[in-house]
Amino acid sequence: MRSALRWLIVSVNSTTGKFNSAHLIQKMKSMKKNIYTILLLLVVTACTDLRVTPPPTPPVVERPPAKIALALGGGAARGFAHVGVIKALEAQGISPDIIVGTSAGSVVGALYASGLNGFQIQELSMNMDEDQFLDGSGMYRCIAETIVSDKRGCIKGQALQDFINQNIHDRPIEKLNKTFAAVATNLRNGEMMVFRAGNTGLAVRASSSVPVFFEPVNINGQDYVDGGLVAPVPAGVARSLGADFVIAVDISDRPQDRPTAGITDIMWQTFSIFGKTINRYEQASADIMVRPITYGIPATDLSGRNKAVLEGEKAVAAILPELKVKLAILNEQRHVAGMP
Repeated sequence: MRSALRWLIVSVNSTTGKFNSAHLIQKMKSMKKNIYTILLLLVVTACTDLRVTPPPTPPVVERPPAKIALALGGGAARGFAHVGVIKALEAQGISPDIIVGTSAGSVVGALYASGLNGFQIQELSMNMDEDQFLDGSGMYRCIAETIVSDKRGCIKGQALQDFINQNIHDRPIEKLNKTFAAVATNLRNGEMMVFRAGNTGLAVRASSSVPVFFEPVNINGQDYVDGGLVAPVPAGVARSLGADFVIAVDISDRPQDRPTAGITDIMWQTFSIFGKTINRYEQASADIMVRPITYGIPATDLSGRNKAVLEGEKAVAAILPELKVKLAILNEQRHVAGMP
């Protein structure tokens, strides 16, 4: 404004007191251009100052992968139910990272950990015969010989060891496709032994050596027998191996479902009572329990294998809604394979 007044005063004729119109008009045009330029600069500056900076993008939090374990319990020939459980889980896209087995669970678990899928294990199991487990002794002959003699067991278990090693291509435990452990019992001190390395077939043989029927298995100077004496359903072992989620499969008999007419019945009933007591503690380590109905399925021969596989599939179907909910909750913290 001072500049405008100065030009206005200069433009007045000091003699006549009149404005110099031409000079004034020229200066006003120049001022108008300057004002437009200033206003344009002010507008641009204001727009620049009012620009909103978007908030920084939050960093992507990567969820570590969840480790799912499958704990397969003991139950002699009822162990074929584990095959049905594996098939049903695979059908839902659930592939455990850690496999732990006791007794019959170690047999199926070793085959599964080696890379065989549920259908392949089923095909293999349907072609089994008793000689592949009983060294040609026959179950009834075995029972008779054990009762009347002072032997430590009538079945050596070598046939079972060879069967496992042959079908996993003689790989040791630490070379299997999945983390695997077989649970056995130290016969001298009653302590649990978890085999994590070494001869896979030998570990399975030790885990499956039911006292009286099978001879104890000597490994490094120690005798081992069936793992069902200390961990009928090895959920706690699975948790100790780093599992975030444990699916435990219990195929044991309920004591109230068993007859007690003869010596063999009484022996199996004893195992059932032991197993039920210990399983109460094991269940605390499991996130979900799968319980195939095994009542009526023979434990000492292979005639019930088809029914056992079917019961395993049905048992997974029964707990599937609960399993999916629990895995979805886990997936919020750790990435579950197959889930977004």
